[in-house]
Amino acid sequence: MNYIDPHIHMTSRTTDDYEAMRKAGIVAIIEPAFWLGQPRTEVGSFKDYFSSLVGWEQFRASQFGIRHYCTIGLNSKEANNVALAEQVMEILPLFVLKENVVAVGEIGYDDQTPEEDRFFREQLELAKKVDLPVMVHTPHRDKKRGTIRSMEVILEHGIDPSMVVIDHNNEETVQDVLDRGFWAGFTIYPKTKMGNERMVKIVEQYGSERIIVDSSADWGVSDPLAVPKTANLMKIRGIAEEDIYKTCYRNALDIYGKSGNMKESDWASGFEIDQSKLFDGNSVLRGQQPAQTDSKNIIEN
Repeated sequence: MNYIDPHIHMTSRTTDDYEAMRKAGIVAIIEPAFWLGQPRTEVGSFKDYFSSLVGWEQFRASQFGIRHYCTIGLNSKEANNVALAEQVMEILPLFVLKENVVAVGEIGYDDQTPEEDRFFREQLELAKKVDLPVMVHTPHRDKKRGTIRSMEVILEHGIDPSMVVIDHNNEETVQDVLDRGFWAGFTIYPKTKMGNERMVKIVEQYGSERIIVDSSADWGVSDPLAVPKTANLMKIRGIAEEDIYKTCYRNALDIYGKSGNMKESDWASGFEIDQSKLFDGNSVLRGQQPAQTDSKNIIEN
């Protein structure tokens, strides 16, 4: 079975991760704009970061047989620096319509401050203007209240829930999200957020309609193979193959495909892998490493 990881921060991962992901069956990924672990201090940092998501990282993934898409947005933590956030909002329109952008995101609340609320709303209006789906980051603290508040704000702005993924759900939020017609994303993090076993129970209880599994792997303790590992555990636990297919592949394609920039044909027939190619003069190779042109060679160690 092929898989899509619709929320993974590959800028902070290695080429070994790309190799392992492709070997495990991951054919496409979505990388949401994120924060870097420490606050950025200038708008130029955002500009270069967004440029890497629509440029270098798309190229790097392709060198290992994976299609790379991204979402563009101002993250909630850095929305609290108002002067900088205002500058970021000015450059977002330069990036949201790039060819591999499939949503505005990840946006939402962190501490649920007035500043976060302001820029969440402004970005919802941007998503409406450019007719893109929205990826919502739900807060780690006071999650249920923040999740419900996020959905209420989205509805207030007149956005169809079918265009929105509410991510980082858990057992106390999933029913509210599904009842309101939104897509429910679940982040599989080791020993936190949502584990593999808990995810299987979610699917057993709620089925696969509008439920999406992702890894959100980043620079912290996380697992870029969380999606295929969860799919494998579902299979062991007797979950129907159709439910595994939908939660670990099809649902992500259906919602983010609404952008018009993500299509199964992008990878279904395979695509050329040539590690001798350069991006702005740069290669994924070092020294005298031979250039691979076949995915089987790339992923075998």
